[in-house]
Amino acid sequence: MKSSLAPGSKAVALYLDEAKLTTELEQLGFGVVAFACTTCNGMSGALDPAIQQEIIDRDLYATAVLSGNRNFDGRIHPYAKQAFLASPALVVAYAIAGTIRFDIEKDSFGTDATGKPILLKDLWPSDAEIDAVVAASVKPEQFRRVYEPMFRISVESGPKVSPLYDWRAQSTYIRRPPYWEGALAGARALKGMRPLAVLGDNITTDHLSPSNAIMASSAAGEYLAKMGLPEEDFNSYATHRGDHLTAQRATFANPTLKNEMVVVDGKVKTGSLARIEPEGKVTRMWEAIETYMARKQPLIIIAGADYGQGSSRDWAAKGVRLAGVEAIAAEGFERIHRTNLVGMGVLPLEFKPGVNRKSLGIDGTETFDVIGERKPRADLTLVVHRGNGERVDVPVTCRLDTAEEVSIYEAGGVLQRFARDFLEQLGTFPISEQGK
Repeated sequence: MKSSLAPGSKAVALYLDEAKLTTELEQLGFGVVAFACTTCNGMSGALDPAIQQEIIDRDLYATAVLSGNRNFDGRIHPYAKQAFLASPALVVAYAIAGTIRFDIEKDSFGTDATGKPILLKDLWPSDAEIDAVVAASVKPEQFRRVYEPMFRISVESGPKVSPLYDWRAQSTYIRRPPYWEGALAGARALKGMRPLAVLGDNITTDHLSPSNAIMASSAAGEYLAKMGLPEEDFNSYATHRGDHLTAQRATFANPTLKNEMVVVDGKVKTGSLARIEPEGKVTRMWEAIETYMARKQPLIIIAGADYGQGSSRDWAAKGVRLAGVEAIAAEGFERIHRTNLVGMGVLPLEFKPGVNRKSLGIDGTETFDVIGERKPRADLTLVVHRGNGERVDVPVTCRLDTAEEVSIYEAGGVLQRFARDFLEQLGTFPISEQGK
């Protein structure tokens, strides 16, 4: 079992010290390892290598319990297949129990000196006890001590810094973004698209673009190693999202992904995997993306209900667009993620009720076209070309929900739209060339 404490603020450490709780928490294994976005971003540290190998070799269903706001599959650690959210005191209680296979209200944590079972109700403090500790230990000066130095900024007179950022080619944290190059600069013909993935229901933004620690065996880890970074400095996907070369390799990099195109021994194989068509070759997802990018192959994603739910991170939409995905056909979209897709110039298409990837028999060998005029919530046609030459016309709803979204999509995305509007104001934008 691994335990850690990562408070949201350094002020927390001060009032835990004041309450004389720090030493007792440390005795239970909850020493402070960091502050702010740590556990929720999968950065509370590595597992013991022997334990991690045991999890891999025996395919163990390891779990986490955390007092945080993110419990996506594999988020807390790539080898923690599930996570449960709980209050801080309950996290400590489960750590004492040592397992989640434990009835937290009825099972005993042990026995006292007389042999009487100790239950959670025997340990749990009353509201009055908690209020008394807070009143005595949480003080305004603790917050002033932490936060006031942040706002003591000395400003030297005179312009000494170039107004243009000096882009460093070797940085793995920030790099000039390619939003007017490559796939984002090309025409979106919506023809001959091959599926990058065929997915089920409840695909989260963490499946699309994980935020957790970068493993050495991942595509991003291999890239960072080639850039000369030692593994202990790989950090998380979230911290590298300013470098698109790292963040691109996070696209569908979640180890719990189930791409229904990847079937082994009659079962969908879990992992960051894809199948390159028309060869039918199963590879790691990044290798498939690289292959399709080199071929300039337009792509589509086919998915089930509630596509893109979870925290609405921008890279969940940016990554698929940079890979060459032009459209996503799903049974339904999470509201904010659908907006992010439009902002990146990806066309969201919604299947009609009762129609889905299974009823259509989609297996990933098909190619797809989209036909029809793109208007707010208009009926379009998703044309499915099967390998045997059969053509199936599938009515879908265009999920560009407003005229403004249509305008953003047609411009190529929100950044392209902003650039166009800016240049038009300057009188330098060639109006007849808006589509290019």
